[in-house]
Amino acid sequence: MKKPTPTATGSPKLIDLANSYLDFVKTRQSRKTYVEKQGVLKRALGRFGSTTELDDITVPEALKFLTDQYRKRSGYAANKERKVLISAWNWGRRYLPNFPECQCPFQTIDRFPEKRQPRYVPSEEDFWKVYEVATGQDRVMLLVFLFLAARRSEVFRLKWTDIDFAGNTVTLWTRKRAGGDLEADPVPMVQRLKKVLMAWWEHRPIVSEYVFVNVEEHAFCKEYLGQPFTNRQHLMERLCKKAGVREFGFHSIRHLTASILYQEGQPVAVVQAVLRHKSPQTTTRYLQTLGFKQTHEAMEAVMGQRGPGKVISMQKAATE
Repeated sequence: MKKPTPTATGSPKLIDLANSYLDFVKTRQSRKTYVEKQGVLKRALGRFGSTTELDDITVPEALKFLTDQYRKRSGYAANKERKVLISAWNWGRRYLPNFPECQCPFQTIDRFPEKRQPRYVPSEEDFWKVYEVATGQDRVMLLVFLFLAARRSEVFRLKWTDIDFAGNTVTLWTRKRAGGDLEADPVPMVQRLKKVLMAWWEHRPIVSEYVFVNVEEHAFCKEYLGQPFTNRQHLMERLCKKAGVREFGFHSIRHLTASILYQEGQPVAVVQAVLRHKSPQTTTRYLQTLGFKQTHEAMEAVMGQRGPGKVISMQKAATE
C-alpha cells in the first residue's frame, strides 16, 4: 500500500489506519497473521476507497461490504473480515490522533452464520505410516510435532538453545497470545524424543542455531540452504500421498496428540497443559472436534445392543 501523508486535521483516512495498524502487526505478530490482515484491509480499501475518512464509513455500508464477503466466500470469511476490521478500529482508537468517537460500524453488525466442517484428525496408525516413508530431518520434525504437540511456527523457530537435554525440557516460543508477544513455554521431553534430537544434533549436515533448516541443494531450494523454514507447504501432501493415507497437516498432528492423551484417560487439565491453552474452555472445544469416532464406538457398544428384551429387563429391575 502506498502511504500518503497522514491527515493533519479531521478524522484519519482509512489508508492511514490500514498502514499504521499493519506496521504494528508486522512487528508484533507472525508473518502469516500480517499477510491475512493485509488482505482484509486491501479489500476494505478497494470497497470504501483509500481517501475515505473513518467517520464517513456508515453501518449500512459496512453491512454491505461484509454481506458481499458472506455471499461470495462464506460466513467464516465474513466473520474473519469483521474481526480484523474491529481489531484495527480499536487499535486506531487507542493510538491515532483525532480518531472518531463513533462506535466501530463493523462491530454493530451481527456475526454471520457459519458452516464449518469438523477438523480431520488422522489415526495414530496413519501418522506412523507417514513417519515410515519420511527420512532424515523430516522424521525428526514429525516426532517433534507429535511428542510436543507443537504449532508449526514454534517448530520452525526452535533453536538448539531451547533444548535442555539435562533437564529433559524443550522451550517453545509462541505468539498465540493477546498483544503478539513471544512467550516461552517449557514442555517436557520424553526419552524417545530426547534420543532422536541428540542423534540429529550429532549428525546434522549443516551447523545452525536452528534445529530445522533447509538442507536440500536442488535448484529451487539452493538459495535457502541453511536457513530456517517458513512454511514447508507441500511436505505433508507428498508424504501422505507416498504413504497412501488421507492428507493431513502439521496442525492435525497437534490434534492427534490431544486425542491420544484423552483416549488414554488423561483429564482435560493434563491435555490443557500439554496444548498450553490459557483457558480450559479452549481445550474442551478442541476435544469436542476429536471424539466423533469414539462417540460412535461407545454408542454402538452401549446402545447398539438395546432391544425389546433389554427394555423389559430394565423395566423389571426398576420395579423390583
